[in-house]
Amino acid sequence: MTNSTSVEALLDGLRAEIARLPPGSRLPTSRELARRHKVGPVTVTKVFAQLAAEGLVTTQPGSGSYVAPRRPSRDGVPGDVSWQAVTLAGRGGAVHPGGPREGGSAPEADDAPAALPEGGVLMAGGYLHRALQPGKALGAALARAARRPDAWDRAPTSGLAPLRAIFAKLVGNGTTPEDVLVTGGGQGALSMLFRALAAPGGPVLVESPTYPGALAAARAAGLRPIPVPMDQEGIRPDLLSDAFGMTGARVLYCQPGCHNPTGTALSSERRHQIIDVVRAAGAFLVEDDFARFLGHGRPVPRPLIGDDRDGAVIYLTSLTKPASPSLRIAAVISRGPVSRRLRDMRAIDDFFTARPLQEAAVELLSSPSWERHRRALSAALRERCGVLAGALAAELPGWRLDRRPDAGLHLWVGLPPGLADTAVADAARAHGVVVDAGHRYFPDEPPAHYLRLSFAAAAEPADLREGVRRLARAARTLGQDVLEKRLTD
Repeated sequence: MTNSTSVEALLDGLRAEIARLPPGSRLPTSRELARRHKVGPVTVTKVFAQLAAEGLVTTQPGSGSYVAPRRPSRDGVPGDVSWQAVTLAGRGGAVHPGGPREGGSAPEADDAPAALPEGGVLMAGGYLHRALQPGKALGAALARAARRPDAWDRAPTSGLAPLRAIFAKLVGNGTTPEDVLVTGGGQGALSMLFRALAAPGGPVLVESPTYPGALAAARAAGLRPIPVPMDQEGIRPDLLSDAFGMTGARVLYCQPGCHNPTGTALSSERRHQIIDVVRAAGAFLVEDDFARFLGHGRPVPRPLIGDDRDGAVIYLTSLTKPASPSLRIAAVISRGPVSRRLRDMRAIDDFFTARPLQEAAVELLSSPSWERHRRALSAALRERCGVLAGALAAELPGWRLDRRPDAGLHLWVGLPPGLADTAVADAARAHGVVVDAGHRYFPDEPPAHYLRLSFAAAAEPADLREGVRRLARAARTLGQDVLEKRLTD
């Protein structure tokens, strides 16, 4: 027999034998098969490789080959994936962006698209509604970028020089394009930063509350988020110093320009205090400046990295919030040896950000349409913020709004006693409005119940008024249920 005929004959024989045996049965050794079928060892090796590719056998080095678990033969019938529970055991477990969860289930990421009931009002998530995005300018920028002869060439790991120059100019204070690393969105940059700056199992300090995506990225990197309380001026320097001393942490994640979810801006008096505390601890401060282009008419405070000359602050900003969720372009700015580490890690992770997207970002940011969009967006966010705050005051006067922010996309609202954030969020969905429950923003147990309400995710300002009316009806329903329960207890 030719070699190909020998392989086919042995394959057919073993397939028939495997069909008769229960899963886990040990198959004859290669030597036994070669002797029984009068074939060479190369033929037997090819046959077992083919059977393994077909999912009929599994091989355990040093032990032998065995009949694999049966696979469903009909299309659409799900396979048995229960084996994964054993394989994944002890390898990190589920990521919980909002801290402890009832039932152990992980919530959606902060900016995941929320499932909107038919006819519902979306007041959740962290992106602009399509009506607020610069759709025409994005299309034009992408078309111009695609016409460049080098549009599909490989991009440098650090990013295109013109794009890095734009981000360097944004920060100022002697920042050069060489200090800039272009990444594929802010979330991926956070994941890289946490892995680069802290060892698995170590602590990372965060404002409390904070962005759930940062909590998720820290936990995915094997880190332990440690809360540092805030007040009306931002993160507290005294408690930050205590936290560094007690935990030995070497990383602080902070949003000084516009805090998500509260909208707080770090006071001018505390800017140098925070940097001094970080320097004294020999630590890094990761500055997440997500709202750099989301001001409401007033300038957003200058980046904190502008007050740092010693490389303690690592700056992060992105274009996904002010432009489009799919414009996955962010910039990390750092100084010193850490810059080399970040570039090397970036090269390992994914080499570089897609060049057409970078070219489109350069076109967009260099076009007069970008400044027009920024002005229009600023006016729209200011209007929507006022509409939502006014509707809350009129419909839900017992709810607490401590701050009307000067930037960002959200209001942070405290609930009155007796109302739990998860219960309100569930009741609101039943009434046709989607909101974010506040407990997801705390790394540990929240001190009170809050909701984060977006004024940028709805199509029109009028939708915000309708959303608050529905929210008020949901709250009244819950209040009646609580009262009835107290009367019957």
